[in-house]
Amino acid sequence: MARRVEAALHARTVAVLEAGTGTGKTLAYLVPAMLSGGKTIISTGTKTLQDQLYHRDIPAVREALGVPVTVALLKGRANYVCHYHLERGLSDARLTSRELAGHLRQIARFAAVDASGDRMALKTVPEDSPAWAYAVSSRDNCLGGDCPYQRDCFVLKARKRALEADLVVINHHLFFADVWLKDEGAGELLPAANAVIFDEAHQLPEVASLFFGESLTSGMLLELARDVREEADQAAGDFLQLNQAATDFEQAVRPLRLLFNVAQQRMPALRARNHPGFSEALAELQARLDRLRGLLETQAERSEGLKNCLARSELALARLERWRAPDDEDSIRWLEVGSHAVMLHITPLNVSELFSRQLEAGARSWLFTSATLAVRGDFSHFLHELGLEGAQTGCWDSPFDYASQALLYVPQTMPDPNTPEYTRAVVEAAWPVLEASGGRAFLLFTSLRAMNEAHGLLQARMADTGRHFPLLLQGEKSRTELLAEFRDLGNAVLLGSQTFWEGIDVAGEALSLVVIDRLPFQPPDDPVLAARIDALKRAGKNAFFDYQLPHAIINLKQGAGRLIRRESDRGVLMICDTRLVDKPYGRRIWQALPPMRRSRQLADALAFFAMEPALVQPA
Repeated sequence: MARRVEAALHARTVAVLEAGTGTGKTLAYLVPAMLSGGKTIISTGTKTLQDQLYHRDIPAVREALGVPVTVALLKGRANYVCHYHLERGLSDARLTSRELAGHLRQIARFAAVDASGDRMALKTVPEDSPAWAYAVSSRDNCLGGDCPYQRDCFVLKARKRALEADLVVINHHLFFADVWLKDEGAGELLPAANAVIFDEAHQLPEVASLFFGESLTSGMLLELARDVREEADQAAGDFLQLNQAATDFEQAVRPLRLLFNVAQQRMPALRARNHPGFSEALAELQARLDRLRGLLETQAERSEGLKNCLARSELALARLERWRAPDDEDSIRWLEVGSHAVMLHITPLNVSELFSRQLEAGARSWLFTSATLAVRGDFSHFLHELGLEGAQTGCWDSPFDYASQALLYVPQTMPDPNTPEYTRAVVEAAWPVLEASGGRAFLLFTSLRAMNEAHGLLQARMADTGRHFPLLLQGEKSRTELLAEFRDLGNAVLLGSQTFWEGIDVAGEALSLVVIDRLPFQPPDDPVLAARIDALKRAGKNAFFDYQLPHAIINLKQGAGRLIRRESDRGVLMICDTRLVDKPYGRRIWQALPPMRRSRQLADALAFFAMEPALVQPA
């Protein structure tokens, strides 16, 4: 793989390379990149891997090679303390919470002594503390060159280091938001690079759809209202109408979420517009936003902050008007209801042309790598999604002896996955295997609803049987904290959804069982999926086999990849969805998984943990 990377770097071509868990793909691209003598951008799927590369992998390779390569870590703006917003937050009279004020003071002390300003370095303030909203900037509210603290700006210092470095480690969201889309300053990075390497590249189609589209969220609008009030207090205190207009606007934003009596939901714009009261609420919101914009126009010259708020109000108004317009053939307008927010999205149905066009600009190498890009060696699904047809491809399997290290177990009888009793059946089927494994398990679900239901069912089962394992639930703490606790406990059961399907590395006996509730097909009522299926049908394609099935296989490979991380690992992969065996397409799915022994007998799964030889015949 390293030789293929070296050849692609030398020839400045596009290469798509899949390498299974344990092959050392990080080394395979780091070594030739460091020896190339050029500037390389490495983009990862998560900030966790970003930190691992910067703090562990790159220093080890650089020391082994003995090359004087300079390295920089660059994150999105919201990861760095902003002196301007921190000062404004500290003086905000509305901070009534003692804990919030205390966290802000801790952040201020940290910013005064830390050279990076990276919020990850401050462990005493929780990641989810509301104080961070007052202490960092965003793309929307950064004052850029007009900021009075520009000389001390942590973001600009980080970008300067990145411009001067030979190797720059970023993440996919930053690549699109700040590099590709030429946000202030960071747009200089890409033209200077000889190569761009995407690790965890399987995430790119989804991230590209996000950034090539448009979004307007209630959180962004509430932040705008808050910033207008704070800027008005400081620069236009004599113009009371502005402060009142911001409050009126905020009062039009907050009821939007209350209109939807659901925890989470995604729906096409047409259905959202027909939801009782929503169209009227949106029209009122637009009217109040337009009034706020008009008042900001009269006061914008009084401060850079007010001028910035005017630009944001104009952008929000334009996005709102576009979202309320009829759909077109190339994109889908849809609404997302979150636990605390409403989000309006316009998403392109196909990003391949937009993405491939960018690759043509400038002569440089583009490398895409992950453990899950192909379906049984076929890269066509991934290549088509990003418009990479014609790219060089390569595939290397994991070095593990899956036949002796792992067992794939599918229960013999399970209800249809779409029936209400399905999650209860998953817990019933998994319980004896959990007992045999002594905990040490991930239970991965395709929905938060199923995850939370299973958590309650497991708690009840433990109370009934008197057999207890530490139960960890996604959302109770940060992912980093949950993983650390899982490793330390040694016999825990962790329940997670999409967040824990990928980018997680738990080696050793702490994780010996991975249970997946159902095949990860996207929900058929998802508005973006439904629109893409319609577009594929219009193009004369088979949406299931050309899009939905390859997408599900790649996701399932990610979830299955959590189990065997080292040559000494052993474990059972339990997939509860019997469609894997019962449906004609199931064969394509399990053949794409690592070559584990397979069984439908509970006794074989239990025997695996009893260290008895499991005589399993190939399915």
